[in-house]
Amino acid sequence: MGRAKVQEEIDRVIGRERSPCMQDRSHMPYTDAMVHEVQRYLNLLPTNLPHAVTCDVKFRNYLIPKGTTIITNLTSVLRDDKEFPNPEKFDPGHFLDEGGNFKKSDYFMAFSAGKRMCAGEGLARMELFLFLTTILQKFTLKAVVDVKDLDVTPVMNGFVSVPPPYQLCFIPV
Repeated sequence: MGRAKVQEEIDRVIGRERSPCMQDRSHMPYTDAMVHEVQRYLNLLPTNLPHAVTCDVKFRNYLIPKGTTIITNLTSVLRDDKEFPNPEKFDPGHFLDEGGNFKKSDYFMAFSAGKRMCAGEGLARMELFLFLTTILQKFTLKAVVDVKDLDVTPVMNGFVSVPPPYQLCFIPV
């Protein structure tokens, strides 16, 4: 269902004759929401990288002394059920308002949080959008097995959480 909505949006906004560009993103709220939801759902870096406090910090009623190592639990934000109803379910609607427009979320922290966010976030988000739209402009993706039988439970590998490998068919559109 989601793939078909993305491909319909690609056909309507970009067509099949030209390559996608970043200016298209503002006219493609469902595709933008899909890219965000993939990152939220995948939760590639669930605990973020360690950072150190550079000065004494008072956080709520706690004192965090200078030099303390901090590890942010991004999963607690990306799976917050107040911001993302049914957070264990993949739903691009998490990033769409009632009118179907893209909705930013302060809880979207797929690239870390605070002043030490990933410096490459803008580039990565641009590349993810262009990569996905280019592929879906030319191909329909189909799982080799029934989608109900796919296990998307992430595999932990150190700090990184990755989906297990599986095979896809790229069917030309």
